Amino acid sequence: MIKALLFDLDGTLLHSDPLHFEVFADLYAERGRELTEAGYLSDIHGRHNLESFPEIFPGEDAQTLSDLKEARFRDRLATGHAPMPGAEALLDHAQARGWRIAVVTNAPRANAEVMLGAIGLRDRIELLVIGDECIRAKPDPEPYLAAMRGFDVEPRACIAFEDSPSGMRAAAASGAHTVGIRSSGLSARQLHDAGAQTVITDYTDPALAELLTRLD
Repeated sequence: MIKALLFDLDGTLLHSDPLHFEVFADLYAERGRELTEAGYLSDIHGRHNLESFPEIFPGEDAQTLSDLKEARFRDRLATGHAPMPGAEALLDHAQARGWRIAVVTNAPRANAEVMLGAIGLRDRIELLVIGDECIRAKPDPEPYLAAMRGFDVEPRACIAFEDSPSGMRAAAASGAHTVGIRSSGLSARQLHDAGAQTVITDYTDPALAELLTRLD
């Protein structure tokens, strides 16, 4: 039986990649460089700032630049944003079934709170797990395991939703049933290779309804 749904946030509940890309493109342009979509996916997407910034912005203070980048990202959410298609209906279904709902993200807490507020879902999330507040962040499974401990549920009773290879590896290693969302332009093969057991376009995908029926 399903007992909990565990959601990544960026690219999973909020289609945030275009906003992140804009911020990074500005940072690149300010340094006389150009950011391509391919470069964003290969060098930035799904990676922690403090991991990637020493590589993409060598010689600069990674923490200071990360703080600037995230502040600019939050500014772009000030007027609100639509959640991922079908997300609200899925949360309605989960709550009607008594399933627990958590967000498990590597985003800074300030970003996570702003994102959930911008899409109008903060009050629907029972537990918010921040990677940097755990012993280890994704791609380690610890943030997902922390959510499972918080709910006192076994991995086999959880479904984890992710859109990036690093996040998917974390979810798969936790033992949850893994669902990959193709919001970031990754192929189904890339998500499967990272550990996705099911791949959907968004939460309106009929494959998700079939999965929920089968697992419950």
